[in-house]
Amino acid sequence: QVQLVESGGGLVQPGTSLRLSCIASISIFNFNTMGWYRQAPGKQRELVASITSGGRTNYADSVKGRFTISRDSAGTTVYLQMNSLKPEDTAVYYCNAARAFEYWGQGTQVTVSS
Repeated sequence: QVQLVESGGGLVQPGTSLRLSCIASISIFNFNTMGWYRQAPGKQRELVASITSGGRTNYADSVKGRFTISRDSAGTTVYLQMNSLKPEDTAVYYCNAARAFEYWGQGTQVTVSS
């Protein structure tokens, strides 16, 4: 059974940074794509950033230049470095792993507020 565990969320002020981590129970190189999604209250879940097994990255327009997705060389963890955070980044952030099926973590809350 594939498990994804996110961590690193919290309450921060606008303009600051957070780094989210997603630890997988199996090597992330087993998946075609690893991604971070977010869901704000009353809104649909949206893709924030993704990285393919080949290392290609993709970002939502709203986070380009501020967020960076990366992975460790051991193939266990995917990160989302979030800089210059804005109140509109407030959401529950979910880790996603996709191959034949999709797997989701439980989510971690990020709140950006002064």
